Amino acid sequence: MPHLRKPSHLRKIRGMDEEISHRILLLSSFIVVIFLVVFIRLIYIQVFSYNDYVQKKDDYTSIRQYVNAPRGQIYDCKGRVLAKTVVSHNIVYTSPKNMSSEDYKLYAKRLVEVFNIDTDDFSETDKKEAYITWKSFLSPSNSEYAANNLLTKSELNAYKSGLWGTNAETRRHQILMKRIGKKQIKEMSAKQLKIAVIYQRMTENASTGQENVILEDVGDDDVAYLVEHKSDFPGFDVDFGGWKREYPYGETLSDVLGTVSTSTQGLPSENANYYLQRGFQYNATVGKSGLEYEYNDVLSGQAQVSKITYDSNGLAKKTVVQSAVKGDDVYLSIDIDLQQKLDETVKSVLQEKGGSPNRENFSTLFMCMMDPNSGSVLAMSGYQKDLDTDKMTYFASGCYASLANPGSSVKGATVYMGLSEGAVKPGEIIVDQTMNIGGQEFSSYEDHGPVDDIQALAVSSNVYMAYIAIRLGGDTYKEGESLHINDVTGTLNKMRSYYSMFGLGNKTGLDVPDEVSGYMGVGFEPGMLLNYAIGQMDMYTPVQLMEYVSTIATGGKMYQPSLMKYIKEVNSDQVIQTGGGVLKSTLPEKNKAYLNRVQQGFRAVVSEGNASDDLQNMDVEVAGKTGTAEVNQWTTVDFVGYAPYENPTVSFACVAPTSSVNTRSVSENTCTYDVVPTVLEKYFELYPAS
Repeated sequence: MPHLRKPSHLRKIRGMDEEISHRILLLSSFIVVIFLVVFIRLIYIQVFSYNDYVQKKDDYTSIRQYVNAPRGQIYDCKGRVLAKTVVSHNIVYTSPKNMSSEDYKLYAKRLVEVFNIDTDDFSETDKKEAYITWKSFLSPSNSEYAANNLLTKSELNAYKSGLWGTNAETRRHQILMKRIGKKQIKEMSAKQLKIAVIYQRMTENASTGQENVILEDVGDDDVAYLVEHKSDFPGFDVDFGGWKREYPYGETLSDVLGTVSTSTQGLPSENANYYLQRGFQYNATVGKSGLEYEYNDVLSGQAQVSKITYDSNGLAKKTVVQSAVKGDDVYLSIDIDLQQKLDETVKSVLQEKGGSPNRENFSTLFMCMMDPNSGSVLAMSGYQKDLDTDKMTYFASGCYASLANPGSSVKGATVYMGLSEGAVKPGEIIVDQTMNIGGQEFSSYEDHGPVDDIQALAVSSNVYMAYIAIRLGGDTYKEGESLHINDVTGTLNKMRSYYSMFGLGNKTGLDVPDEVSGYMGVGFEPGMLLNYAIGQMDMYTPVQLMEYVSTIATGGKMYQPSLMKYIKEVNSDQVIQTGGGVLKSTLPEKNKAYLNRVQQGFRAVVSEGNASDDLQNMDVEVAGKTGTAEVNQWTTVDFVGYAPYENPTVSFACVAPTSSVNTRSVSENTCTYDVVPTVLEKYFELYPAS
């Protein structure tokens, strides 16, 4: 019997069934694999990674609290402490959960009633902030609520309506802080002031869980009382590892060293954004000015980090996860013995002569000293005198933050420029006599007759410098005729470029936060080139003048001035950073002979008695250049120099702005007579010349 084949449609159905079964099997296998992976993952998470995930959960639900590490110290070059960190027992506070404003007021009042709090310890900022806080205790419907009564009607409307935008609170606060004065602060009793300050400190970082210092440097009795009665002061504790900053040498170098914010202040408002970007917290104690600010990252160390959780009563529980590491120590090139002698000299001279006859406008005096071979600053001082009250104010930072007319002290740069540009030749004689330029006279202090480049520096010839400027501009002096210099601006720019080779007119790079650059006078007449050549136009800082004369002292090497000598790692003698010795530039070797002519001229200033008898008669050979600059009816004097002449180890600049009347009866240069000789004697007593 013949074999019968299945119909084609039955074969197709069977094929489809097999395909479906195959796909179902694949899907089932895939599902089994997925479930198996999930099951294994769950086992891994629950058994092997349980502790890690619990830790992550704690990290997400807990708060990190940061507490300042003890600050590194600042020393002088011989290891004497200039900025000291000492132990301070502080009362600190971490806000419990669910505290109301009434709770904060209650405990602030309790603290004030129990502990010894002196309102004299509050800063003016503390008191102004307290006034705003005190007014915030009023009902919001009260017109004086939060000190809103100190805003104008239009300001208040703009604040409440949102016209001030997202910075409304900041703007309102700035306005109030300017308008709150002694009258407003006196509205509070001493007790109300204390409560408001403590309340402000308690609530300042309440939302972040950070620890705030409420009272700093408290006495042993207060510490003992809080330890015994902690249950009465929830959230309060004693920080036995607290610290405060002390400056053993008082005002000496005070504004250069700077200050730090106190434990109760935290980040200063003017620098808050800067420090927040660098990872500091609002409650961090940081440098506010000077070297404390400049080297804050080094000095501040590593904060203690704690994990904060809360118990069933809402009280914070602290677990330290990172211990504090004390900041590193900074050693300066300053010699405190030399510094104190410099301070004493500058202060006594200004006290005695400031405001005296012919010195009625003499109110500031500066001097700075450094090693010209490395740029290491050895001492710097400055004082200001209130001529009405005779009050003296320390102002050593004025050496890099105050400008003065240099006068003839910059003639060394002028001579070097004239020789380098071929405007004059070495040894060229020019007759120093009164010049008639278009009917106007231009002269030196007196006619010196024939002088060469060295003698021109020795006697401070204005005429010699004028010839250099005129020739540099492409003109020739003809008696009675006006100057015809086609490119005055270009000539002035060339002159400034030469002066900048010595650092004049530029920031020196001194490691301080607020150094100024200089002032450039403006003018377009040919005659201003003559004024520029004798230091009567631009203005420089004493530190720039010191860098200028140091470049001459070293034969053309310009080192960057530096206060930091080295930094030592905490609890170690290992030096982790050094300062000084940074060579910024070197004058061209081909012009070295010209610089040597300038050096000879500077030595002649002193050796020929054109500075002072005391300097001329010193056992050590001193080289330098005096300067006088007319400032309206007054004369600014200065003296820049170095010693010993052959192998200099110290350079200096002394500046006495408007220290004498501008007449023929001009008083003697107080720098060369009263300041520099005394200080140099002290220097060579400490560092005898070999």
